[in-house]
Amino acid sequence: MIYLDYQATTPVDARVVEAMQPFHELDFGNPHSIQHRAGQRAALAVEAAREQIAALIGAEAREIVFTSGATESNNLAIKGAARFALEHNTGRDHIVTVATEHKCVLESCRRLEAEGVAVTYLPVDAGGALDLDRLADAITGRTLLVSVMAANNEVGILSPIAEIGALAKDKGVLFHTDAAQAVGKIALDVGAMRIDLMSISGHKLYGPMGIGALYVRRRPRVRLIPLIDGGGQERGMRSGTLAPALCVGFGLACEISGREMAGEGKKLAAL
Repeated sequence: MIYLDYQATTPVDARVVEAMQPFHELDFGNPHSIQHRAGQRAALAVEAAREQIAALIGAEAREIVFTSGATESNNLAIKGAARFALEHNTGRDHIVTVATEHKCVLESCRRLEAEGVAVTYLPVDAGGALDLDRLADAITGRTLLVSVMAANNEVGILSPIAEIGALAKDKGVLFHTDAAQAVGKIALDVGAMRIDLMSISGHKLYGPMGIGALYVRRRPRVRLIPLIDGGGQERGMRSGTLAPALCVGFGLACEISGREMAGEGKKLAAL
């Protein structure tokens, strides 16, 4: 078989599989049970992975929140930001997104519409591109968030993320990007691109399935209402026991992607 659906998922890099294996057999501790050595070793591995993911996108490690994947990250970013704004009566109850976003973004927005949030779904042109002037016109004084994906999983078009980030900053609104198809493939810098929230998926860049992350800006701080309540893991934004093997694999995949991105890009362009 010749597999040509890498936008759906990628095979796990052999180096990633090797790095994950000890956390299934030997270093099997709970990373949140740090009263003993097994938990401490697992916790150290998770934090090292957090550093690797942050380095790939120009973030701080403490701005990385582990999730189950980009779908959960998108839900947490969009619903979390909107519900915080509603709960604290900020006067911001409007979201701007694009009609060609991934279904989990569109369905999150539709769920929020039932909760009283207004959503504008912008069209794209025949090539799948968003008109930035149209985006600017859609932002009002009640807009709290703009959500535009970095790379489209169906047609492959790249959005002008830096320009959108600058526009959002000028308008005083949050900018979220679903970067599941872009991280590890093209250079991204959350600071330079003025990104407030970024969704990442492990299995799109030769990492394992079942793990992802949400970048959440700390300065100025982005506030979210969590989707999952529990033990308060991930600084209260995403409760639940982390899987060290998945975190380690995801982290190494990010490190390898950053190191090999330029050469891989040339190879894929030639193909």
